[in-house]
Amino acid sequence: MSTVDMSDARWRKSSRSGDGGQDNCVEVAFTGTAIAVRDSKNPSGPVVVIDRTHWLTFTRDLP
Repeated sequence: MSTVDMSDARWRKSSRSGDGGQDNCVEVAFTGTAIAVRDSKNPSGPVVVIDRTHWLTFTRDLP
């Protein structure tokens, strides 16, 4: 996949992230044809970029 411009990414916390003091959270940003995922505890850390088609397959197969 080519480089994805993340400068205008609007990050949101996953609805599956825990409440009540759990720190196991991810954030996602939808950027045109790609989905970006990062650790909410480390927003300046690495970002995983996934093609929209692969993301849809992944989320469809979740329990």
